[in-house]
This record gives sequence, C-alpha cells and structure tokens, in this order.
Amino acid sequence: MNEQALTGVINGLAAFILLTAFVMVSHNRMNQLVRTFAIQSIALGAFAFAVAYYTGSDHIYVIAVLTIVLKGIVIPQFLKYTIDKIHVRKEVEPLVGIPLSLLLCAGLVMVAYYVAEPIIAGADAVTRNTLAISVAVVLIGFFLMITRRKAMSEIIALLVIENGIFLGAISITYGMPLIVEIGIFFDVLVAVLIMGLFAFRINQTFETLDTTFMRRLKD
Repeated sequence: MNEQALTGVINGLAAFILLTAFVMVSHNRMNQLVRTFAIQSIALGAFAFAVAYYTGSDHIYVIAVLTIVLKGIVIPQFLKYTIDKIHVRKEVEPLVGIPLSLLLCAGLVMVAYYVAEPIIAGADAVTRNTLAISVAVVLIGFFLMITRRKAMSEIIALLVIENGIFLGAISITYGMPLIVEIGIFFDVLVAVLIMGLFAFRINQTFETLDTTFMRRLKD
C-alpha cells in the first residue's frame, strides 16, 4: 500500500472515531452508548494496525489486538452485564439538550484544531491530522462526563477520554514502550471493574445512579 492510500485509511479511521464520539453525544440509552463505545474501540484498534503497518513496529500490533479484545469486547460486555443487573436502560434527560450538545461539540472540534495547529505543523504527514482529532475526542469525552447524570454514562465518558489520549499517543509518538502500554490497558480494565462494582453498590443503596441526586445528599 502506497503512502497516499495509507494516509487516506488512517485519516478515515480517525474521522470515524470522531464520528462515534458525536454519535455517543446523540444517544440517551445506555446500551447504545456501550455499543458505540465498542465500535469506537474496534476502529481505534484498526487505526493502530494501520500505524503499525506504516511504521513496521511489531509492538503496536500487540496493542492493536489488546485494544480490540479488551476495549472492543471484554469491557463492553462487562458494562452490558452491569447495566442489566442494575436495570439502567435509559439516561435521564441530559443537562444540555442533544441538538445544542452536538453544536457545542462541533465548537470543541474547532477548538481542538486551533490548539493542535502549532504541533501539527511539524508532525508526520501520515498522522498529522489525527492529533487534532484525538484532542477533540478527549474534549467531547469531558463534555459527556459533565452533561450526563448517570454514573454508568460517566464511566463510558471516562473511557472515551482514554480512547482519545491513546489515539494521540499512537499518532504522535507511534506508541509508548510495550510494557507501559500493557500496564495502562490492565489499569483501565481494573478501573472499569471497580467502577462497575461501585455503580452496582450505589444502585443497591440509593436505588438510583443519578449523580445529581447523590450530590444533593451532601447538602
């Protein structure tokens, strides 16, 4: 595959990852959020495969497989299991309406390109556009975390932020040392397991996962 075609594949996958972030903003059902996160993670794994092919770095192939298996399959299945156990099917009305949320996220994409522009100028031609996309995904993840009220949706937002950071790391540095990346993956897996257990216990205790209600308990 020549460099031009590979650049098209890499940019296309990065754009698809950004699109899935917008799709998550437009969803208010938990199962749809989890499903879209799984699709985003599989696309991220495919992106890592493309970068590994371009750079010839074998350790990135390992990371790509781990991304697809852990974040594309294992974590979404655990989240679905938790959602079924605590009977959380639908997000309560978000703090910001969906049309306005999409408009604000479009603004965040423009901010991301503005912030990344000085770095993009000196980046590799193949992955130069993906840094801005990774910053945009991180910002949209923060937006999801701020505007959603259910603890489960905030867990998914945190995972979206992690996907954005991972996309940026692969784009700019072509990955960290293998042992570091594997450690991060298992840290994320353990964190999701712990957060899922906390969500289960909170739901048992308060019969709700609405974080707005839990904040009122402090007052």
